[in-house]
Parts: sequence; structure tokens; C-alpha cells
Amino acid sequence: MTTPSTNPATLRSGQSVNLFLATLAFTISFWAWNIVGPLGVRYSEVLDLSSSQKSILVAIPIIVGSVGRILTGALTDRFGGRLMFPVLLIATAPFVVLIAVAGELGSYPMMLVIGFFLGIGGTTFAVGIPFVNAWYDPSKRGFATGVFGAGMGGTALSAFFTPRFVSWFGYVTTHVIIAVALVVVAAVVWMFMRDAPQWAPNRDAVAPKLIAAAKLPITWQMGFLYAATFGGFVAFSTYLPTYLKDVYDFDLQAAGTRTAGFAVAAVIARPLGGILSDRFGPRIITAISTAGAALLAVWMITQPPLEIPAGLDFVLMAVCMGLGSGSVFSWVARDAPAARVGSVTGIVGAAGGLGGFFPPLVLGATYDAEAHSYTIGLVLLVITACFALVFTIFGIRKREERPA
Repeated sequence: MTTPSTNPATLRSGQSVNLFLATLAFTISFWAWNIVGPLGVRYSEVLDLSSSQKSILVAIPIIVGSVGRILTGALTDRFGGRLMFPVLLIATAPFVVLIAVAGELGSYPMMLVIGFFLGIGGTTFAVGIPFVNAWYDPSKRGFATGVFGAGMGGTALSAFFTPRFVSWFGYVTTHVIIAVALVVVAAVVWMFMRDAPQWAPNRDAVAPKLIAAAKLPITWQMGFLYAATFGGFVAFSTYLPTYLKDVYDFDLQAAGTRTAGFAVAAVIARPLGGILSDRFGPRIITAISTAGAALLAVWMITQPPLEIPAGLDFVLMAVCMGLGSGSVFSWVARDAPAARVGSVTGIVGAAGGLGGFFPPLVLGATYDAEAHSYTIGLVLLVITACFALVFTIFGIRKREERPA
């Protein structure tokens, strides 16, 4: 006889509920993590920021949201997602309010410091991957991690709703609403989320565990590819409002709407990338992603006209980055040792986040204000995508590419 914990119907129900809750927590935390980007145009005008100052302000929350994943991934191996999710959501909430206080005071240094800690919200990614991974069989992990990864749609919600919330409710009130949402979701997660029945805490010391994960070739191979794919998504979703303002002269809400469309396309493509990787193998899907990104960046350099050509370019770029984000973590779920998934995820996730930190800085530093052009930054994107394509095909030792 099977026990309730191992009954197939009970297990499937638990999979669905916990995947939903993890995705919900990831979504709201990513909204909070990206709350500065959609208001970058506002901050630029109010604080009279240069292009470089603006790009630093938009990018700074990504640092902790990236590097912090190394620690949260390892801690998830020990404490489980049911504890780590609510802790991180609660820890993020005060900084959402404080960033509004800094904005009201017009203090750029204060915004940088608080924005750094706002990055805590971005670390939830390294919690969710090992959490949902433990709930699913290997043959379904591409699907599971892809669906969870769709929680990066929090950036789309932020891009679309944050400027509108500011218009409807006011600047400070908007941040209070998001902070309250973080606390509410943390309570829901704590009450209803459960770690997988077969999950067991890994009580090894954190430092040796991270060192062991860092010694695995897959950690750095996937770290680079995730920096190229997900990092590209993060960079575009945070800097795109500024890009659209500089190149196409959109106002705050119009830029936010189009950025939300970009993020939605990537969100839809991410689980598709996981599903296709389960079917065809992650190598081919990652290769398609990086090749497409290179070609579309070349098209972007030409500054295609509004609305359809430019919109199609950005949407297809989002699809490529979403596919790649899903396929890379399907690769991680397939090849990483089960006891090290959290630690590997933390390092790979950090690489992806850092991959999104540097492009906005480069774009801000190389922007040609007279020509309204980001050509140099986009050329560097083409080079990076081409290198990632070659590395995907030839740089990783082949193994049998079939569903687990």
C-alpha cells in the first residue's frame, strides 16, 4: 500500500500547488526587485542624472540579487524553500518602502545604498529552482523549472503597473502597496507551501558545499550561458524604458508598456524553452537562442522604425532570451548532482544576474547622445551572443541528448 505522502494523486496535487506558490513568490519578489527600472526616467528628471548615473541606479539592485543567490541557493539545500521564500520576501519589504523615502528626499547616494539591499528580492530565484526540482521527476524538470522561471514576469508587471500605480495612487503609496503584497505572499507561502516528500536537508557546511559546487564544470559552463541568456533579459527589462526614451522618445508610461510586452514574451518563452529541452535536449535550444539573439541585435543596431519593425525585433529578442533561460536551467536540472542543485543554482543564478548588471552600465557609458545611438553596446551584445553560440555547440562535452 502507498502512504498519503507517496500516493500518485496526492503527489501530483502537491506538485501543482507548490509549483504555483513558488512561482507566485518569485513573481512578486521580482516585481519588487525591478521597481527602480520602470521609474528610471522619473528619477533621471527629478534628480538630474547623467546617463551613467541613471544606468548605475537602475543596475545597482541587481548586484545583491545576483551575488546573494550563491548564499541563498546553498541555504535552500539546508533549510528548504518553505522557509527560505517567506524569509526573503519579508526581508525585501522594508527596502521597497525605504527606496521611496530616498526618492522623496531626492538623495541619489541614499537611493544607491537602499537599492543595493533591495536586491534581496532577486535572490529568490536560487530558492525556487532546487525547491521545484525536488518535486518533479527528471523527465519533467525542464517543464517545472521553466514554469517557475516564468515568475520573472514580475518584471513585466513592474514595467507595466508601477508607472501606472504612481499615476493612480501616488509615488510613496505605490511602494507601500508592493511592500504589503510581499508580506501577504510570504504569509500565504508559509501557511500552504511544503517541501517535497523526498527532499532531505543537506547539513554540510555552506562554504565547503559551495566550493564543491564551484569545482563542477557544469557550474561555470551553465553560469556563462545563463549570463548570456537570462542576463540579457534582465539587462533589457531594466534598461529598456531608458533605451526607448533615448532612441524613440517615448514617455514613462509608453516605455513601460512596451517593456512589459518585452518581458511577457520572454516569460511565455521560458517554460517553452524548458519543455523543448525535455524533448530535444537543451543544447540545441540554447544554440537557437544565442544565434537568434545575435541576429536580432544586428537588426537593432539599424534602429528599425516604429511600430511594427521595432516591436517585432524586441519581441523576438525577448523570445530568444526566454528560450535560452529555460533551456539552460533544464541543462542544470538534468546534469547537476541532486545534492548540489541548490548550490549550483546559486552560482549559476548569480552569473545570470551579474550578466544583467554590466550591460546597462556599458549602454549608459557608450550612449551617443547626439546620434541617439547605442551602437557600441549592441555590437558588444552581438559579439557575446556569437561567442555563447560557439561555446554551446563546441565548448561543452557532449552526452546523450535525450529526455531523462
